[in-house]
Amino acid sequence: MTSRASGKTAPMVLEVYVSLTLPRDEMTVPVARHLCDFALQELGVTAQCRADVALALTEACTNVVEHSTADCPYAVNITLDEEQCSIRVVGGDSDVDLAELERRDGRDGIHAERGRGVELMHRLVDRVAFTSAPEDGVIVQMQKHLEFDEHHPVHRHLMS
Repeated sequence: MTSRASGKTAPMVLEVYVSLTLPRDEMTVPVARHLCDFALQELGVTAQCRADVALALTEACTNVVEHSTADCPYAVNITLDEEQCSIRVVGGDSDVDLAELERRDGRDGIHAERGRGVELMHRLVDRVAFTSAPEDGVIVQMQKHLEFDEHHPVHRHLMS
């Protein structure tokens, strides 16, 4: 891309947004995971990084589906850029104790009776946060620095 004013090539900006509203059903969790993985794969994200994101997203969606007390749909919003993947999973009314979720930051171990999904999320992504809003219920927010295959065409174009 060339700027008319300067004649110089502007850096490529990469932004991908995936927004899903899904029925609260365990069969929808793979839909969110596959769509996210497809977008990451098309951008040239490494297989290991994609696997980490996919498993963390699966755990977040599964928690929303299993622990919600409402039958309303849930939302998954994924934002990708040339550096990171940001995921926001929003579920309706919930009986989840946010204080308990925040305490599960890797100290209980992966073999704990409950909270393994939260443990996995903390281990797989760079940042996990749980919040709550009266109109949205529990909100899971995650961020992961992306690692790219240096030979993938999108990555090569970003670096040029």
